[in-house]
Amino acid sequence: MSQPAQNAVDISTLSVQQLSALQARLTQELEHLSTSYQRLRAAQLRFRDCIRSIQQGIQGKSGETPLLIPLTTSLYVPGTLATPADSSSSSTVLVDVGTGFFVEKTPEDGIKFYTGKVDELAKNLLEIEKAVGGKNDNLRIVEDVLRQKMLAEQQAGGSASKQQRAQASVG
Repeated sequence: MSQPAQNAVDISTLSVQQLSALQARLTQELEHLSTSYQRLRAAQLRFRDCIRSIQQGIQGKSGETPLLIPLTTSLYVPGTLATPADSSSSSTVLVDVGTGFFVEKTPEDGIKFYTGKVDELAKNLLEIEKAVGGKNDNLRIVEDVLRQKMLAEQQAGGSASKQQRAQASVG
């Protein structure tokens, strides 16, 4: 059951200056949400790259397999997969769990970890999309009311100047 917002204000009662300030604030919030959306999308793509790296680079490959190791997003160095000292153990990958911490996991667990991150970010992206849609609607409404008030002020100013000119010509 939805309840009306406690701080709801009838924007038609606001002055042009207040509407302009509200418009600027909504625009700033939209820019912030858009930036956040872009950053989350980039993080999601990085996690998908991690999944792809595990699937294509390590999973199912034997020791001494040549591969390129990423040092940055654009710098790779040649390397080979090391053969585990204990041949009974499966290969492991280092998974970046954030803030410079890495955890050793099996390739399957690494993929599962990154898939969870991708799914979590997808939910956050949907929430941001909804917020952006709501802010866009609010901004459009504020702009419409602002435009109407400015036109009304112009028309009132034009009528007043016509009356002043008519009185000056009569007197």
